[in-house]
Amino acid sequence: METISILGCGWLGLPLGQRLATQGHRVKGSTTTPDKLDVVEAAGIEPYLLRLDPEPTSDSDDFFQSDILFVNVPPPRNRDDASSFHERQMEMISAATTADWVILASSTGVYPNADRVVTEEDVPPGGPPAYEGSRRSTGQILETVEGMWATKDVDVTVLRFGGLYGPKRHPGRFLAGKSGLARPSAPVNLIHLDDCIGIAEAVIQEGARGAIFNAVADQHPSRRETYTRAARSLGLKTPDFDMSDERGGKVVSNEKVRAELGYAFAHPDPSDV
Repeated sequence: METISILGCGWLGLPLGQRLATQGHRVKGSTTTPDKLDVVEAAGIEPYLLRLDPEPTSDSDDFFQSDILFVNVPPPRNRDDASSFHERQMEMISAATTADWVILASSTGVYPNADRVVTEEDVPPGGPPAYEGSRRSTGQILETVEGMWATKDVDVTVLRFGGLYGPKRHPGRFLAGKSGLARPSAPVNLIHLDDCIGIAEAVIQEGARGAIFNAVADQHPSRRETYTRAARSLGLKTPDFDMSDERGGKVVSNEKVRAELGYAFAHPDPSDV
């Protein structure tokens, strides 16, 4: 069994670490919150208090000594220098770790929006994308970070997660009661927490080093269908969409994760909540 360090034991990292610990791996996990150290330890994970500002703010040498490093650190919000700051964070992580395999939690936000099916090859690490379209600044930052890791002398596996939902993130609350919402017919690209954990687990079990995988559910129902049904399931006011807006959007393919990892989704249809 291997020693696995999970940088960021939050909504995804904590249950992932708990799963890996039950399989016999030695798991180290970091949190930025002192009160959460006991929670991390109770999950069978060796707890570390660690912040990246952008340098590690504590004695973290032991945390970074592992066989596998799972990096689950999103770009910072509300910073004018978010891009350069996040790149410096990643450089500090790269300099600190002894792992020869890094698993990077990224996002399908690296793909520009367009009315087409997109695959991992459409945005190689560091770009440029194979097609044009708009995207959020976080997607651009993550594309740059993926490219930075691709230059390092380690094996890097990139997991491009879709929109996250599951415990404490029910899609029924995402848009409930809102009005005038755009793009009602655009497809969603979501993934349940169970499948986030399952895919990360499968990557480790299969030794899928140096790969890129889209992690999204099989089905891509429309925004209107997904969020209306989800709100109703909670008894909340359904969202109101601008039905005159006929714009579509991208469908992120998960064919590679199913074919190369043999992964079967526990939650294939995100509208079924």
